[in-house]
Amino acid sequence: MRRFLVTLALLLAAGVAVAQGQTGVRLKEIARIEGVRDNPLTGYGLVIGLAGSGDTSKSRLTIQSVANALSHFGVNISPDDLASRNVAAVMVTATLPAFAESGEKLDVSVSSLGDARSLTGGTLLLAPMNGPDGKLYALAQGPVSVGGYEVKAFGSSEQKNHPTVGRVPGGGSVERSAPLGVDGDGSTLDVLLYQPDFTTAERAAESLSRSIPGVQAIAEHAGKIRVHFATPPGDLVRAISLIENVSVMPDQVARVVVNERTGTVVAGGDVRLGSVTISQGDLRISIQTDFQVSQPEGVYVNPSRNIGTAIVPEAHISTQEPDARLVSIPNGATVSDLISALRTIHVSTRDVITILQSIKAAGALRGELVIQ
Repeated sequence: MRRFLVTLALLLAAGVAVAQGQTGVRLKEIARIEGVRDNPLTGYGLVIGLAGSGDTSKSRLTIQSVANALSHFGVNISPDDLASRNVAAVMVTATLPAFAESGEKLDVSVSSLGDARSLTGGTLLLAPMNGPDGKLYALAQGPVSVGGYEVKAFGSSEQKNHPTVGRVPGGGSVERSAPLGVDGDGSTLDVLLYQPDFTTAERAAESLSRSIPGVQAIAEHAGKIRVHFATPPGDLVRAISLIENVSVMPDQVARVVVNERTGTVVAGGDVRLGSVTISQGDLRISIQTDFQVSQPEGVYVNPSRNIGTAIVPEAHISTQEPDARLVSIPNGATVSDLISALRTIHVSTRDVITILQSIKAAGALRGELVIQ
């Protein structure tokens, strides 16, 4: 009977948590194993086959590169003898995923280095791509796909997007496997949170220690949980799978993010407001200037230079100040309640951002205000 009551209490507690919207997520959604990461790759290459939109003769980099490339095929030519606008020097970039094996395909980005107008219709020559350690990890080659164009004729031009940047879908081929960065003998693993938080780290450590037998997890700091195994696991992949599938209740930070350039306001559900009264009014001043012409009357014989037609500006200034509109927000209201109340008095989004900043300055915004 006692075991039944304990089980019933746990089920009721879980039901209350679900009812309040507090559902757990897998640890893999909010964290990663230290050492498991993507790696950037960079390289230098040439895009050929351009219809006169490549680098000009002023780009000595491209001319020298073409001469060097031809020398590999037994064609020795001086860079001074080259004058082609069908070639462009480019930088090649890609991302090597974790656990990538030899032969895997990568999407490659190509960006112009010289003064080329467009890479449309070009083909990337074989370009080696190195990692941060200087080792070759991939080779890139293939037709360049450009999501734009530039057309010039008789002094007129029309451009769409950026024609000097393109992509080679599947144009990269992995030649060296990505290194696995899990250090040690596997008896200790470190879990890194994407968004460091002390409460979330402590909850994750408790869930790991409770859910996996023979595991002791300790939160080193807000963004790192160290997992100790009583005995080194024989199957490291299975051990990592057990860790990343543990359910954790992450803690949410009360935060409001505003973007003044686009007028966007995004608020979390935990953001609350203190009791505050907002007065919003518009003072509009309109200045309109009319120009009058003053013409002397009569006929003058041998008129003086000081007599003539004059243009006289006449300004009309009008002011309009409507009654201030008041909005009262009770204690504990959310940002959604505030925006709904402000919409009733027809306040623009940019004014809402200004009001949020003022509420934060008044100490009534119980959360973090992030301005982008």
